[in-house]
Amino acid sequence: MELPKNPFLQKCAAEFIGTFALVFFGCGAASFDALPGLGGGLGHLGVSLVFGSTIMVMIFATGHLSGAHFNPAVTISFAVTKKFKWTQVPGYILAQCMGATVAALLLASIVEGSIGASSTSLGATLPLVETDTAFLLEAVFSFFLMFVISAVATDSRAVGELAGIAIGGTVALIALVGGPLTGASMNPARSLGPALATGRLDFMPLYIAGPLVGAVVGALVYEKIRCEKEDTGASGCC
Repeated sequence: MELPKNPFLQKCAAEFIGTFALVFFGCGAASFDALPGLGGGLGHLGVSLVFGSTIMVMIFATGHLSGAHFNPAVTISFAVTKKFKWTQVPGYILAQCMGATVAALLLASIVEGSIGASSTSLGATLPLVETDTAFLLEAVFSFFLMFVISAVATDSRAVGELAGIAIGGTVALIALVGGPLTGASMNPARSLGPALATGRLDFMPLYIAGPLVGAVVGALVYEKIRCEKEDTGASGCC
């Protein structure tokens, strides 16, 4: 007998899978690339492209199922701008954090168990600049990420089919610039998984507050400057 389906749990499952993929492949690429004798082939450019490509692929795969947030800051920003129900926010965030944590723990098992590496950061986001500077950078990075997401995912005039490419490209671009400085997290769940797996939770307040502030401001700014269809001419807003 077929069990009844729960649409919300199905959405949460899609968020779990998407965030799992982000951490497993993105942080996995960073972690494996740093292993002595095994890594070094990808480099910073390659790792950035893996993060961006994973986001792009998973948006195409699950965007029609859950909206493909994969990020608590994105979920909260959508709720703040009334594009998402507040009642569903806790479930999405729980699914995202669980997906990131399970992926990081699996990576730890592979790297420290099967491969035999004694220590690895597992792609953890650790600031290499002062904390206040890192907060500002994460907020700015998250602002632009959420601004792009708002443009391609909530505005009917944007080409929705290209959302995955636009968002994935933004992630890769920011990772290229910000990766060496803060890890370019832009995502509390992405930072939480490796932090829990490595026991490095000391910087988590930074990687929660920075992305959350930046993403919410990014979503609000896009809402402020967007114009309705009747206000749009051939060259944009009039």
